[in-house]
Amino acid sequence: MFNKLLKRNTDLVLESGDRSVLISNEAVPAHIAIIMDGNGRWAKKRSLPRVAGHHEGMKTVRKVTKLANELGVSVLTLYAFSTENWKRPKIEVDFLMRLPEEFLTTFLPELIEENVRVEMMGYHHNLPLHTLRAIKKAKEATKDNTGLVLNFALNYGSRAEIVDAVKDIAAQVAAGTLDVCDINEDLISGGLMTKDLPEPDLLIRTSGEVRLSNFMLWQLAYTEFWFTETLWPDFNEDSLLEAIEIYQKRNRRYGGLKGDEVK
Repeated sequence: MFNKLLKRNTDLVLESGDRSVLISNEAVPAHIAIIMDGNGRWAKKRSLPRVAGHHEGMKTVRKVTKLANELGVSVLTLYAFSTENWKRPKIEVDFLMRLPEEFLTTFLPELIEENVRVEMMGYHHNLPLHTLRAIKKAKEATKDNTGLVLNFALNYGSRAEIVDAVKDIAAQVAAGTLDVCDINEDLISGGLMTKDLPEPDLLIRTSGEVRLSNFMLWQLAYTEFWFTETLWPDFNEDSLLEAIEIYQKRNRRYGGLKGDEVK
């Protein structure tokens, strides 16, 4: 099943500009979530240190953000660092914690000009002060922007997020401010870090890995998945256009029937 979802970029025949116009005439996913994978492998193939792959991947973030905004995507959520990534070598973790600062310092003027609003979801504890300062500065500088929401999932883990939401609901029940009968999906969704965002329409994962890696497990219930073998630093505008084109051909039924109703 998943083999059918793995597709290389081999059949591109239109220029990116022409494809962008065609895509914009169809239903563009309001929220695209991306698991950016393959930076280390990209570097290893070139006999470079892993951090070089992460640095190159930062350039891909810029390109993808710009195009997503131009296409009219409302939210772009990027899985930048998981709660499990702390297990990596310290030198790599330290470098990853510097990347948000470098990216936001370098490209903040461009993000402001492009009307992009920066947000972050994840746990602030453990994050270095310089990382938090850079994110706070970018959020403040872009808070009034009305275009794409660039949402970084940083020190984020979906299971912990769900556990925290359940704990909060349990506390309300124990305090007598919430009846068990009133617990529903909307209540749980409202306790998640994405409560102010639409659920993702399209999930993209690069590098050929076919798993969610503790990313938005609740929110991705009816999301369309697209996996590509392309490593994140090699992911470009044509890659994003291809993913959206395939998304637009999908028949999203949300558990029901569409175009093939039972008589």
